[in-house]
Amino acid sequence: MILTNLQLKNFRNYDSLDLSFNKKINIFIGNNAQGKTNILESIYVLSLTKSHRTNKDPYLIKKDSLFTKIIGTINDNDNNTKYEVLINENGKRVSINDKPLKKVSEYLSKINAIMFCPDDLEIIKGSPQERRSFFNISISGFNNDYVRYLNEYNKILRTRNEYLKNYEIINKDYLDVLTNKLIDLNIYIYNERKKYVETINKYLSNIYNDITGKTNIVLKYDSFIEDEDNLRNQLEDKFNMVYNNELFQKVTLLGIHKDDFSIFIDDVKINNYGSQGQHRIAVLCLKLSEIKIYEEEYNKKPILLLDDIFSELDTTKKSNIIKFIKNDLQVFITSTDLNNIDKIILKQADVYKIDNGKVVEGE
Repeated sequence: MILTNLQLKNFRNYDSLDLSFNKKINIFIGNNAQGKTNILESIYVLSLTKSHRTNKDPYLIKKDSLFTKIIGTINDNDNNTKYEVLINENGKRVSINDKPLKKVSEYLSKINAIMFCPDDLEIIKGSPQERRSFFNISISGFNNDYVRYLNEYNKILRTRNEYLKNYEIINKDYLDVLTNKLIDLNIYIYNERKKYVETINKYLSNIYNDITGKTNIVLKYDSFIEDEDNLRNQLEDKFNMVYNNELFQKVTLLGIHKDDFSIFIDDVKINNYGSQGQHRIAVLCLKLSEIKIYEEEYNKKPILLLDDIFSELDTTKKSNIIKFIKNDLQVFITSTDLNNIDKIILKQADVYKIDNGKVVEGE
């Protein structure tokens, strides 16, 4: 999978941009706040229709503009496909080969991109919501049905919460209808998350061993579901047990929207107690495991987006990323200084100098 061309209109600090890319390595060099990260962000949005930096789509639109448009041409097995994401005051529209799609979920999982950036530490030490968001995005990269079910879950959850909050007299039959829908969606999402965690763990230990020489690392899914047998009966019992409390507190008390994920190193949960170094290694291993899943489970080559990370990595971690870069992947890198980037990488790279939202030089 190769991004051969990228066109931007009114994206962040870019009026317009039209770039064609090396199928191997592309480096954007320049001072801070010039627009290097914005290019990687636009590729991420082209892939997942959302930013890794903000949940508010209007922030992507250039100041005093009415819309932003991202167009990318992907070459996959010698077939060229045009993808487009348009964001304006009315929301978001996506299209493939100029054909508009009714739902964003139909667009997802087509372009496979993995982002490495300094803020990745929040995956480990941040809030459960941030971890859920990371894993939801990761799973949607492989399974666009997951997004559809997750959106439906959030819709039913909002409806159920509004009903509990705003009605003094609760019609239990109606509430049971919502609960049963929620249970079905809980079961699907739980199973997909569990399956994904199991797949990550197939690769996590070996990658951790490559980096540290140790193998004792595991990702765990912390769910309100305790037993996998008779899931429907189990969840019906759980919701019946909290029914009176939900009427009193006027909110849904159970569900996968409260679940979390934990990383254990040497049998110690590092989310809250690990060192900065452990957090960095754990995040790196998670992202490298994602690459292995694309390659081994789906026979795909994801696009790697490396946003100013080489200056923060030691030699060992750099060499492990370089090992994946050598593995026939297209890579986009940002840096303020080419001295931070290994000479092996530079030999294979096209270098673009970015200044104030413009490509002022290409090498």
